[in-house]
Amino acid sequence: MKLDWLIIGGGIHGVHIAARLLGDASVPTERLRIVDPGERLLAQWRNCTAAVGMTHLRSSSVHHLGLHHGALQRFAGKYKRRKPGLFAPPFQRPSLSLFNAHCDHVEQTYGLADLHIRNRAVKCSIRNDGVEVRLDDERELQARNLVLAIGASEQPRWPDWAPRSNPHVHHVFEPECDGWPSRPQTVMVVGGGISAAHVVLRLLKEGHQVHLVSRHGLRQHQFDSDPGWLGWKYKTIFSRQRDPEQRRTVVTEARNRGSVPPDVARSLRRAIARGKLQWHEGEVQELITRTDGIRARIDTDTVVPVDRVLLATGFASRRPGGAMVDELIDSASLPCACCGYPIVDSELRWHPRIYVSGPLAELELGPVSRNIAGARRAGDRIVDAIRPKSAVRT
Repeated sequence: MKLDWLIIGGGIHGVHIAARLLGDASVPTERLRIVDPGERLLAQWRNCTAAVGMTHLRSSSVHHLGLHHGALQRFAGKYKRRKPGLFAPPFQRPSLSLFNAHCDHVEQTYGLADLHIRNRAVKCSIRNDGVEVRLDDERELQARNLVLAIGASEQPRWPDWAPRSNPHVHHVFEPECDGWPSRPQTVMVVGGGISAAHVVLRLLKEGHQVHLVSRHGLRQHQFDSDPGWLGWKYKTIFSRQRDPEQRRTVVTEARNRGSVPPDVARSLRRAIARGKLQWHEGEVQELITRTDGIRARIDTDTVVPVDRVLLATGFASRRPGGAMVDELIDSASLPCACCGYPIVDSELRWHPRIYVSGPLAELELGPVSRNIAGARRAGDRIVDAIRPKSAVRT
C-alpha cells in the first residue's frame, strides 16, 4: 500500500504535523505513518527534558501540539483544582508534566501511537509518483508526500577537549545518558544556556557541590529569540529578504543563544550569593584524570577538582539528517544554501513531494523554526498548501 503521507521524525514537529494532517487536512489515518527509532513518539523530547530537570517550559501556553491555540489551557482546566503550579509567570508557561500530559492527549486523540513505525529511515529516493523510503531493517515504504521533521537531538555537541571515552564525562543529551551522580559529588557543568542552568539547579536541589563553566557571563532573555518573531512584523521583513545567505545571518543574530529566562537567572544568582554554586567564566582547556577524580584546567589559569563532568553544550549546528539527507540532495539536486540547509518555497516544499520542518525549514521560517512555535507555523504552512484554496481555517 502506498501512503499519502510519511513523516520522518517523531518529535515535537513530527507529532504536531501528523495531528494537523489528520485533524485539519482530513488525511485518513490508514494513509499516514510516522517513522522514528524511539520506543515511543516524543521519546527524545521526554528524555532530554527529564535529564536536565526542567520543571516549566520557556514558551507560553499557546505553544503546544494540539490543533487550536487555546487547547492546552482548556486541557489544564480539568486539573486546576487538583494540581497547583500548572503554569508559571510570566506568559502562562506550562509545567513540563502538564505539557507532556497534553502531548499524550493529542497522541491518543489521533491514534498516533498506532501510526508509529519504530525504525530508522536510512535512504530516501524520489520516484515519479512519490517518494520511496528504506528503513534500517531493509523494509521499503512508498508515499505520495514526505515530511522531513528531523531535529538536531541526535547530534549533541562535544567540545574538542572532552574525551568521549572518559567514564566521568557525559553529555546530558546523549541517548540513555547514565552520567547522573547517584551519591553526593562535586560536579562540573559546562554550558551557559538554559539546559546548563536546569542541570545546575537540579544538582543543587539533590545536594551536590556544583561548578558551572561558561564561556560568557549570565545572559538573561525571556525567550530564545525576540517575541517579535512570533508576529507578523519580523516575519514579513524576513520574507522580503530573498538572499538565503542574508537570511542565515538574520537567523544566527536573532537567536539568544546561551541565555536563560529571568526566573532561572534569579535562582542562579541566589545560589552564587549563598556560595552553593561556583561560576567560572572561561573555557576548559584540558581534563587531567587522576585516581581521586578529575582536574579541569580552565583558560583563566584555574584548576577545578571534580568527581565528574556533565556537558550541557547543546547540539551541533550542522544540518541534521546525516548521510540520508546528503544522498537525497545529491540524487535529486535539491537546492541548498552555502550553509548546507534547504532552500524551500513558502509552503515548505523542498521538492513537489517533499516538505520540511524544524531546523531544515529555518531559512524560510526564521529563528523560531526549531521550537514549538516553529512546529505550529510549519503545520500551518503545510496544511494550507494541501487544503482546497476555498477552505477557511477556523
